[in-house]
Amino acid sequence: MFFKGSQIEFLTTSGAYRNAIITEIKNDSIYLKEYIINIVPSTLGFFFTDTVGSYRYAYNYKQIYKFNKENKKFNTGGSAAALYGGGLLISVASGVVYLADRKNFSYTLFTTGAGLAAIGYLWQKQTSKGITVGKNKYRIEYINISTKNNETTKR
Repeated sequence: MFFKGSQIEFLTTSGAYRNAIITEIKNDSIYLKEYIINIVPSTLGFFFTDTVGSYRYAYNYKQIYKFNKENKKFNTGGSAAALYGGGLLISVASGVVYLADRKNFSYTLFTTGAGLAAIGYLWQKQTSKGITVGKNKYRIEYINISTKNNETTKR
């Protein structure tokens, strides 16, 4: 559940990533403020974090494509990326050995590295990347809980 003052992280239908604070929700739109925070060196040589500026955004709730999902379990996506990168590195290194000194080339090491890279790549494709709106069971519902009376009175 999101409300004014809470932090939200999502991907828009146009592909923009947003991680911001909600400043207002009204008329099916969400208003955000995103801060730019950088690490800045001081005159004494120390580094500190500083807010450089901010951006304001407004989105209709239909423009939200995917929410990032917090995963409290083991990060299998990181393991898949490590397996993919390691397998790719082994394969490339074996290729370099093949070009430099064919006597020391190990075909078994090359195929094992390629196999590990393929397994890591497929494993990465299977890991969850977030909650996609509109697919499966997820949808966004706008609930107006304003305490103000929206009706105009006739005089």
